[in-house]
Amino acid sequence: MPWQDRPIGSNDVIWRYTKNPIIQRDAIPVSNSVFNSAVVPFNNGFAGVFRCDNKAVQMNIFAGFSKNGIDWEINHDPIIMEEGNTKMIDSDYKYDPRVTFIEDRYWITWCNGYYGPTIGIAYTFDFKEFFQCENAFLPFNRNGVLFPKKINNKYAMLSRPSDNGHTPFGDIFISYSPDMKYWGEHRNVMQATPFEDSAWQCTKIGAGSVPFLTEEGWLMFYHGVINTCNGFRYAMGAAILDKDNPDIVKYRTKPYLLTPSVSYEQVGDVPNVIFPCATIQDIEQDKVAIYYGAADTVVALAFGRISEIIKFTKENTL
Repeated sequence: MPWQDRPIGSNDVIWRYTKNPIIQRDAIPVSNSVFNSAVVPFNNGFAGVFRCDNKAVQMNIFAGFSKNGIDWEINHDPIIMEEGNTKMIDSDYKYDPRVTFIEDRYWITWCNGYYGPTIGIAYTFDFKEFFQCENAFLPFNRNGVLFPKKINNKYAMLSRPSDNGHTPFGDIFISYSPDMKYWGEHRNVMQATPFEDSAWQCTKIGAGSVPFLTEEGWLMFYHGVINTCNGFRYAMGAAILDKDNPDIVKYRTKPYLLTPSVSYEQVGDVPNVIFPCATIQDIEQDKVAIYYGAADTVVALAFGRISEIIKFTKENTL
């Protein structure tokens, strides 16, 4: 898996890859920006689904491949969907994908344009053919993140109900489905915090990377937002959800783990954004690599020790 040791003299729980960003905004000929993208282990390397906004600033998703998880070759043409469990595969735009392997295939979720933003779902076996399914929810919704295994024999997805604009509010909910087509049992999981409790996540929050199971429960990285006099600022925190009932938050970071503080996070099409979308983890080696969008412009990478992140989250919980 991608990895770089903690810099000498650093006490940070999460540290950045020294050669960030790993994917530049012009990674393919048509792209204005490449960011908020998701990757998974695939065959003897890695595959991913990438948000590439073109030079007309039209939002779409593209497949890509890598041998080492750092150097990527992204297809120059966007993913073309075939019919999955529905004939309705209309889409005005696609952005902010996540990817996870469940049972026998790779599932992709993204923010899908259908009379406003909602959660699109598709699956693939090879990252060459993609089959679109029914949208999970009514508009308006963003940040759809599937759990990598069924919970109580049902698929589970985190999301953030929203509005049709650049949402000035938002909490994380969980929903369940018996068949990846019909979704219900919606429950609130996490709320934006009062300003005085943890200001960096007081405006809205959203599920980030696909949760992965640890001894303490499901570890998930999420983004939190504060509305400052200079606009929204997105930072990253961690939460540990109950293994069997993930609408129960056991621990949640009061301080952020990562906030925009270097040039490629602070300067770009949308300044001051860290937006986690994927992790590659090795539980036995106690390692996690976190892929995140920076300033809505490029893709960057950060690393951490899983045990240290769990310890930090438990000791600094809300």
